[in-house]
Amino acid sequence: MRTATITRKTAETDITVTINLDGSGIYDNATGVGFFDHMLDQLARHALIDMTIRASGDLHIDDHHTVEDVGIALGQALTQALGDKRGIRRYGSCHLAMDDAQVRAALDLSGRPYLICNLDLPFGKIGTFDTELVREFFQALSTHGGITLHIDRLHGFNAHHITEAAFKAVARALRDAVETDPRKGDAIPSTKGSL
Repeated sequence: MRTATITRKTAETDITVTINLDGSGIYDNATGVGFFDHMLDQLARHALIDMTIRASGDLHIDDHHTVEDVGIALGQALTQALGDKRGIRRYGSCHLAMDDAQVRAALDLSGRPYLICNLDLPFGKIGTFDTELVREFFQALSTHGGITLHIDRLHGFNAHHITEAAFKAVARALRDAVETDPRKGDAIPSTKGSL
């Protein structure tokens, strides 16, 4: 089973993330940040990764530490669940349209973290959620998941639609990348022999 549970406890947050890469997209996420939970639900559902996240954080300050630390823990869970990455497809990409928004995501589970995030969200808030935290989440996920991740807004003027399209596009790309490749068996998807 390609599963993992990560617990991260700091002076700012207390987080547990459990994932199953071979799931069906079942989710149960509760971080105390409503819009963020909605995005995590989209990530799980469209990646077909079963995901349970429990987070409590210093929300009396703001949502930053909670969102970033969930990204850290989720990235670590992906790394643990993937193991040595034998037999995976490794790469994934998706152009995703949602109403006015079109977002492209491409990723490589290379072990070399790098983030390009060109969403240029037009507003600073979605409800009470700070839109700058979208990039913070993807930076933490990329860094701690060892993911080269590129996310680009091609069209869009509604910040909610753009953000949701980004999470869904990353989810679909991640789904492709973590899937086992029936033509590769147990092979490491690299000419170097390791990732």
